[in-house]
Amino acid sequence: MTRVWRFVVIRLGRGLLTVLSVALLVFLLVRLVPGDPVDAILGDQAAPEDREAMRRALGLDRPLGEQLASQTRALLDGSLGHSFRRPDRTVGSLIAEAMPHTVALALAALAVAWAVALPLGVLAAASRGRRIDRIVSGLGALGAAVPTIVLGPLLVLVFGVVLQWLPMPGDEEARGVRGLLLPALATGGAMAATLLRQCRAATLEAIGEPWVAAARARGLSGTHALVRHALPTALGPVLTLGAAQAGALLSGAVVAERLFERPGLGSLLVEAFFDRDVPVVQGCALLAAALHVGIFVVADLLHAAVDPRVREAVSP
Repeated sequence: MTRVWRFVVIRLGRGLLTVLSVALLVFLLVRLVPGDPVDAILGDQAAPEDREAMRRALGLDRPLGEQLASQTRALLDGSLGHSFRRPDRTVGSLIAEAMPHTVALALAALAVAWAVALPLGVLAAASRGRRIDRIVSGLGALGAAVPTIVLGPLLVLVFGVVLQWLPMPGDEEARGVRGLLLPALATGGAMAATLLRQCRAATLEAIGEPWVAAARARGLSGTHALVRHALPTALGPVLTLGAAQAGALLSGAVVAERLFERPGLGSLLVEAFFDRDVPVVQGCALLAAALHVGIFVVADLLHAAVDPRVREAVSP
């Protein structure tokens, strides 16, 4: 087996093991959270016989091992079990219904973040110590200091109330493409600040590497040496941070979805948690873990593609 394939197999194996471990951990933790799903459904004034009947119907009276086996079968068949609150709906169908909204928001926010952070980060690193570097670094610090929960209402006030260019949260039009702009700007803007600083720092570190100086000594222009030799090295840590941000978004942009009254995985998870809808919480948490791990595996593979040193680090 070549080094490249060994690298791929190791990353995929670790990712699968992590997801399975998280599935078991989530199964145990949701049963330790205070509160009874039966109370959430029937209320604490329900008759004891009604509570017992509901507990049997939900399978909560069975031993923990049987519940784990049932959950494993539901995982393998893709249904992820049935919702306690909506027993006619599988968890998989609820997630499939919510996921497109979260994916659309995540992709739009990532596009905003990368379109802002990557060119400005590289520009700041290439202009280190000059005015443009100070301006970009100041913008990055300002963006990092303003969280989504603050930036979102400000954008709504400016573009929704004062200028009336974009629909307000809750409007029917807000579910369309135009309604995606404000949450994407609010979420992507906050992400861009962190990504910009990481991109600047990684690019500066790469510019200081000996092979970049050697490329300049061979007569390459500063721009050519930066793009061809420094950027491939700098992209590694930037991709890792971007993967973490993408995983957080795809796991459910809870703040943006609640703030802009949009459906999505984050809203589904929050509602299920307060309703004590255990199968939905388990399904959302498992999907979140799988998305995080999958994105980090892809980021590792991309990192290895742009930086051969990563592949060489895999022992023969």
